[in-house]
Amino acid sequence: MNRALLRLSLACLAMFVLLLINVNYVQAFESSSLAGKPGNVRVFNQQFQYQRGSIIAAGSGQNYKIAESVPVKGTNTFRRVYPGGAMYAPITGFSSIYGATGIEEAEQKYLAGTAPSLAVHNLIDLVTGKPKQGASVYLTVSPKAQQAAYRALLTDGGHQAAAVAMDPRTGAILAMASTPTFNPNRLTTLNGRKFVKIDNALLRDPRQPLLNRAINETYPPGSSFKIITSAAGFGTGKVKNQNSTVAAPQPLNLPNGHQLNNDSGELCGDGHPPIIQAFWLSCNTAFGNLGMQLGGATLKSYATKFGWNDKNLTIPLKVSPSIVPLITDKSLTAYTAIGQLDDAVTPLQEAMDAAAIANHGTLMRPYMVQQVQAPDLTTIQSASPSVLSQPITSQAADSITQMMIQVTQNPAGTAFATANQQVAGIEIAGKTGTAENGVSATNLDDAVFTCFAPATNPSIAVGVIVKGGGFGADAAAPIAVKIIQAYLGVH
Repeated sequence: MNRALLRLSLACLAMFVLLLINVNYVQAFESSSLAGKPGNVRVFNQQFQYQRGSIIAAGSGQNYKIAESVPVKGTNTFRRVYPGGAMYAPITGFSSIYGATGIEEAEQKYLAGTAPSLAVHNLIDLVTGKPKQGASVYLTVSPKAQQAAYRALLTDGGHQAAAVAMDPRTGAILAMASTPTFNPNRLTTLNGRKFVKIDNALLRDPRQPLLNRAINETYPPGSSFKIITSAAGFGTGKVKNQNSTVAAPQPLNLPNGHQLNNDSGELCGDGHPPIIQAFWLSCNTAFGNLGMQLGGATLKSYATKFGWNDKNLTIPLKVSPSIVPLITDKSLTAYTAIGQLDDAVTPLQEAMDAAAIANHGTLMRPYMVQQVQAPDLTTIQSASPSVLSQPITSQAADSITQMMIQVTQNPAGTAFATANQQVAGIEIAGKTGTAENGVSATNLDDAVFTCFAPATNPSIAVGVIVKGGGFGADAAAPIAVKIIQAYLGVH
């Protein structure tokens, strides 16, 4: 009997010791992560009783508050408001009684004040009796570029569309707009039934206003992919420079018995044009033929170097990967080379492609959070630009730059009518894309434009996609031009 009691006592003692160890471990190592979980009831009840940190668009030397918490009159609670409304919704997302999206979610631990780096500040507030406050998050977004992007998309005629602008020298996101969009102020109600009703209406809307098309929807890139095909040509040595000639028969007979044609069956120069001419004319047969010579594996490899096929990219918002699959069929490779078949791209990736060329072949990692400041204005986090990849040499990038300049500056260039001399005294280097979307013969193609400016000393790269917009030069290029005009302060 005594031996049995001893065993039972030792077992109880062991469990008690394990319990003490677990309690101390949770308090010492998991308190911050548990506090930051939306399912924490205590935190849920407290989250509206303190002032959540602000989100501020701080690019271009401007400071525009795009999210803040304000006291609810007659109560001891705070309500989230979004002064920028729908214009900034794809960036801010929203913070509600049932969770958060966008930057509100990505920077939750700082905005809510639960980050370990804010522990000392929270302790000081507790001692001094000051109300708890979250940290402020400063973004790289330029208010003037964002406003231009949003307004330009709105005036496009109601298409589903998106635009991204970034600084090619640093990777800083300057603008990110998506339409149709939504008003996040409607989702900050503290009434649960009202929130569910509004949220369900947005979710059922066939236009998908909650979808951030700039980073979470992909489209066929069309001829804008010829930037990647050109990069692969220069990188492998199959094309020496922008004046090297390429075979461009009309039509291009494929090994499977089908034919690839240029737009409207037009000839591409004399059938053996310099690649720069094939580029400004956007000849399908020239780049389809080059793609078959390069092979599907090479095209995928070079696209990946530009950031395609990356499932882990965040800015800090999660980015859906742009896709170039491995194509082994030689005939189908011709379609991959001109941005058709199964190629799929986000507007962000379009901006990244242009940015890599603009930055002499070096692709900087895109990012949106510039700085995080504690309530006492001390900096607790600051971004440092970093290189994502080096897809091509500076010589190859310079050759492609000359090719992109001709797209907008040569009278025969596909974007001459919409981008030439639209920004006073500044050259835009760009590439149009008119992508077959496979919906139906009655629907217009998707319009694509990727570019950077000024061409000789770039400070902004832009990617625009307009679903069902038609020609890239007609629908997408004017939007990019307006963003560049606003950001550079010229007309």
